[in-house]
Amino acid sequence: MEFFKKRTSIDFLGQRKYALALSLVMIVVSLVSMVVRGFNFGLDFTGGTLIEVVYEKPVELDEVRATLSDAGFDEAVVQHFGTTREVMVRLAPRAEEDSKEVSARAYNALSQAAPGQVEMRRVEFVGPQVGEELREQGGLAMLIALFGILTYVWMRYERRMAIGAILALVHDPIIILGVFSLWQIEFDLTVLAAVLAVLGYSVNDTIVVFDRIRENFRKVRKGSTADIINLSVNETLSRTIMTGVTVLLILLPMLFFGGSTLFGFALSLTIGLFVGVFSTIYIASAAALLLGVSRADFAPVKKEGAEADSRP
Repeated sequence: MEFFKKRTSIDFLGQRKYALALSLVMIVVSLVSMVVRGFNFGLDFTGGTLIEVVYEKPVELDEVRATLSDAGFDEAVVQHFGTTREVMVRLAPRAEEDSKEVSARAYNALSQAAPGQVEMRRVEFVGPQVGEELREQGGLAMLIALFGILTYVWMRYERRMAIGAILALVHDPIIILGVFSLWQIEFDLTVLAAVLAVLGYSVNDTIVVFDRIRENFRKVRKGSTADIINLSVNETLSRTIMTGVTVLLILLPMLFFGGSTLFGFALSLTIGLFVGVFSTIYIASAAALLLGVSRADFAPVKKEGAEADSRP
């Protein structure tokens, strides 16, 4: 605990040009991936049937795909989750067949190909209309949450600091969505919930640092704007580390042992944890510095006629 008792003096903003360049590259790659590759939407958004099966021995995905293809499921999406013994199969909805019939036929095909070696673990059904509504409502919920936070930040801080906070707030979900698009990780309602949680975590981290910056502008009389921002980030660093480590201790078991159901949720929160800290320092704070925020913006305004009232 000796580290947290000492005041650090890391020159964070000294590396802002490299950090901003890295951030710009990540944003461009994320946006290009979202446009070109799109998202691997989960069953919540697309509708259809999801089947999770467990084999006694490790199985090749090509064998599972071939078995399902022979049974008439050419469009089946097959992937491992957890171990090479566990397989998740996603089937598109079919107008001519009931979802229960689809899942039963797919499972029977897998069982016949490997008699006595396949156990069904989970089956889920979502109608295509429900999936489309969830996708629209989920996107709307994200936009409303983002707008509400942006309004709050704009009203709370000086204009240039507010712009920095808004840039950081937009930056974080773009990076998370880019990772899910680039690696085609399944995007479902739990991931959307995690992205909304990251927005709250990120803006909270930014508010803590910005409040300290505002306080130091009024309290510290020497030093440049960059020095004041660096001082503020260093003074809140122990809080940032302790909060991040505490959250990470919860997320890592979910990430590695939570299975496919919690993987996307835990992964998006883990990415958001690091990206949120990065954006607070190198997007929000650096943007405020580049936009010209200074001590004069926080100096108390003198009342007109105050000097005359103080005369004897």
